[in-house]
Amino acid sequence: MDLRREPIIIETARYRIEGTLTLPREGYRSRLSDFINQRDRDFFAISDATVTVLDSTDPPQHVGFVMVARSQIVLLRPRDQEPPSGGEGT
Repeated sequence: MDLRREPIIIETARYRIEGTLTLPREGYRSRLSDFINQRDRDFFAISDATVTVLDSTDPPQHVGFVMVARSQIVLLRPRDQEPPSGGEGT
């Protein structure tokens, strides 16, 4: 299977994780939204990850690999996408 690496940002209630998710290059479930919404996938393997504890002043920790439970994800977006502006008129 031909694969591609998608740089992503995931936030859970406690962590912000920046890393790389491996997806199919084309075809079924090649879009990030389709891949993440698979009902049969409970965990996602994130490689080359930087993990930041949201309620801490500790520096981010770099790890080569981390598994993230789909049920814990609050926000997920491509890393190269601009973050939301915070509301209209701002």
